[in-house]
Amino acid sequence: MGERRRSAASRARVRLRGRIPLVLAALCGLATAVAAGAEATPSVALVVAVDVSQSVDDRRFTLQLEGIAAALEDPEVVATMTQRPGGTLFTMVTWADRASVALNWRRIASRSDALAAAAQVRATPRQSGEFTCLGQMFRTVAASVIPAMPAPAQRIVVDVSGDGIDNCTDPDSLEAERNALLATEATINGLPILVPGENDVVGAGAYRSPGYGLRATPLPQERTGLAQWYRDHVLGGPGAFLLVAAGYGDFSRALRRKFVMEVSDAGDRAGR
Repeated sequence: MGERRRSAASRARVRLRGRIPLVLAALCGLATAVAAGAEATPSVALVVAVDVSQSVDDRRFTLQLEGIAAALEDPEVVATMTQRPGGTLFTMVTWADRASVALNWRRIASRSDALAAAAQVRATPRQSGEFTCLGQMFRTVAASVIPAMPAPAQRIVVDVSGDGIDNCTDPDSLEAERNALLATEATINGLPILVPGENDVVGAGAYRSPGYGLRATPLPQERTGLAQWYRDHVLGGPGAFLLVAAGYGDFSRALRRKFVMEVSDAGDRAGR
């Protein structure tokens, strides 16, 4: 009886020794796959630029951050961002009088990466500011944000949202700042937030709620709609497109759709 037990134990040890190389090979394969994913070129580097000027009160600020966080938790957005081995590079910039990096570059290559980014977006403190300095934001993204990318990406997309026009920069300087950003090979997309009674008409002589009239809008500036102003002064680069949010309550829906378009091939094919 004892001999049979010793024989069975011996056979079990032999089987175990035979499996060890297979287990080690599997672990090595997993490590190689993880390393390859970390080293793969991201398909898109996405800069989310959020307006936090005086026209954006605390409620509107929260709706924007919640919309971004909810988009990063959305299954379709997560699937789009993680569908390729290199994932998606993601950063968030808040801007008013000046632009600040609210969330440093991170690679979103898994659902857990996306959820971690969403949690950090929700924890972003409010940045104070009065003016809508779009040109300043362009300058910061071109000079500081894009050069800080941790890895090269196949495409760079700057996603600009806001509820007003630039009231800091003269038109020629604004155009120069946008061109400097486009020279980095970035595409600039727009998400204007339309608020009835506040920004139906923008430009010289237009009615402005608090936050719009703090500084005289540089002339010449034609009276126009906010969506058209974004087309004329914000959009640029290959495949640039505009998607409108019908108020702050619609921001989350619009942003989820926009993220999917920007990260997928649909963003390359989108027109104005």
